[in-house]
Amino acid sequence: MKDAVIVGAGLAGLSAGWRLRHWDTLLLEADTRVGGRIRSERRGSYWLNWGGHVFAGPGSSTDSLLNEVGVSAVEIPGSLQALSMNGKFIRKGHIATYPFRIPMSLQARFDTLRAGLKVVSGVAKYTGVVRKRPGESGAQRQQRIYDFENTTSFQDFIGSIDEDAAALFKTTVTRSAGDMDQISAGAGIGYFSLVLGFGQGLNRGIVGGPSTLTESIAVALGDRIQLGAAVNEVVHRKNSVLVRYTQDGVDREVEARTVILATTADVSHRVGVDLPEDLRDALGQVKYGPHVSTAFLTNETSGRPWDDIYAIAAPKRSFAIALNQASIVRGTESARQPGGSFMTFSPASLGRALLEKSEDEVIATHLADLDQILGHGFADSVVEARTERWKVASPYCFPGRAKIQTTLMRGADRVFLAGDFLGTLYTESSITSGFSAAQEAASLLATGRQGRPAAVKSVA
Repeated sequence: MKDAVIVGAGLAGLSAGWRLRHWDTLLLEADTRVGGRIRSERRGSYWLNWGGHVFAGPGSSTDSLLNEVGVSAVEIPGSLQALSMNGKFIRKGHIATYPFRIPMSLQARFDTLRAGLKVVSGVAKYTGVVRKRPGESGAQRQQRIYDFENTTSFQDFIGSIDEDAAALFKTTVTRSAGDMDQISAGAGIGYFSLVLGFGQGLNRGIVGGPSTLTESIAVALGDRIQLGAAVNEVVHRKNSVLVRYTQDGVDREVEARTVILATTADVSHRVGVDLPEDLRDALGQVKYGPHVSTAFLTNETSGRPWDDIYAIAAPKRSFAIALNQASIVRGTESARQPGGSFMTFSPASLGRALLEKSEDEVIATHLADLDQILGHGFADSVVEARTERWKVASPYCFPGRAKIQTTLMRGADRVFLAGDFLGTLYTESSITSGFSAAQEAASLLATGRQGRPAAVKSVA
């Protein structure tokens, strides 16, 4: 019997596996690789990236994991607030000045300012909501964040506004993977708080690409990880949990004292067949939006105007944002080296529009828009381009989401949950929930070990 079986080898599952590495554990992953929605590949000094790309800094669970595993992360150099819209490329400056610098009608400017004042006022309140309070648990703070402005949508919060004004807000808000009429007002305000740099931001990049972290953990865990192992159901027994799965076309089962479900909520809902009904119902209510991303490797031989830019918001384009994945390299080199790497990111409705397109069509669509934004022969410098798509990508906070948080955090007997759907900080929530689930499992295992009678040696 295993001490723990972890279902899912994404960031949450790997974090749990790392913290339980001194116990007898098994990680079952349905895919043929680890990492889930963390995916990058090295190309010399650069890397192609398709998934999570920014991480939390000092004092976070992410920082603890990076230090324990021995993987480096740095604050991302370059501008995080560049914008391309209506033929104007804004490289630097405060986001509040954009309505005065972008070509748009007077009505659009007025609507942007009017809605912007609402958002700024909301961000001021949100900053107080997310502030840590003495003596409170992380779960209490997370519940407070979910409760903030959770009864209405962000679209209703800002009201009806001009198309150009809406495009500005949409580009920021939809990075959550939900559209403005799908996510709560509080979630939209929270995303602007992150973009504006208030509270605990996600502004660090992993040296060598995000998969450096997940692959490093996988190497350390070795054959404890079983790939191509699709879990069918998780069933409680009296003092254990039975996990049934299929691998290489063969139905298998493994018994464990504890189980961590570190999968997306819909999978946990499906395989956790005897979880308490209210917990299964809550898992079934979690909502996800899609992502479609394209990674581009380039071979330019001289400096480019975007070398000191990391993120370019792209309203009214096929992607919401373009990300200069060579930014970390640019920030450390003494002389500009040849080549580079970009990532385009289409979430929510932008992603849905591309999900059924062929890879060539997605690449062509993203490249045409990116070339128009960057210019300077960008398209001619591309030597490799690949697309990745996730129909079930990021969980978004919908109106009413706060009501199910307490139920989701409770877990069930010997089965514990982990995943980014349990929090509001994406990669940080994945790692934090993985750590918490591992702690719950370790506590149960340690208590159980103390209660088991020691083996008695016979005397000849």
